[in-house]
Amino acid sequence: MLNLEQESYIYVLYLLSIDYESLMDKINIYTDGSSRGNPGPGGFGAILMWGDKVKEISEAYRKTTNNRMELLAVIKAILALKTKELPVHIYTDSKYVVESVEKKWLDNWIKNDFKGGKKNKDLWLQYHKVAAPFHLKFHWVKGHSTNQYNNRCDEIATEAADNGPWKIDRVFEDNEKLK
Repeated sequence: MLNLEQESYIYVLYLLSIDYESLMDKINIYTDGSSRGNPGPGGFGAILMWGDKVKEISEAYRKTTNNRMELLAVIKAILALKTKELPVHIYTDSKYVVESVEKKWLDNWIKNDFKGGKKNKDLWLQYHKVAAPFHLKFHWVKGHSTNQYNNRCDEIATEAADNGPWKIDRVFEDNEKLK
């Protein structure tokens, strides 16, 4: 029979042997954007998952582009998070979003003030601000394929684009007037 001190020592050894990295929880986010015409009415869909909790979000805009909706889906999903303590894995079929972040193109665009006609400066700066406190990892998934969550995001995004209610993407529409 072990005394309390021995039991405590064994418990401490047990705790030290646990691989806490593998027990670390994470949040998974799936996103997709849609535009009926480019530009045209658009929408986005996102699914946020943590443990057994699942939340779907969407919005629609009367005139926008597919890339804006892809990026806005990520921004709005990040804004919906209630904790900054967990790593976040974002899955999207937008190479535009994944490569801009993972290949550090965005860092260069910001450093060069988006010279060369880089589009969506307003949304990229918003993303940069809201993403800063998080540990984010992006993953590209093939769109319209076998990933059930990406397919669901596509359904949510296209439903929003088709049915509204449509918000106004003021920055986009104001820039369109200047052309």
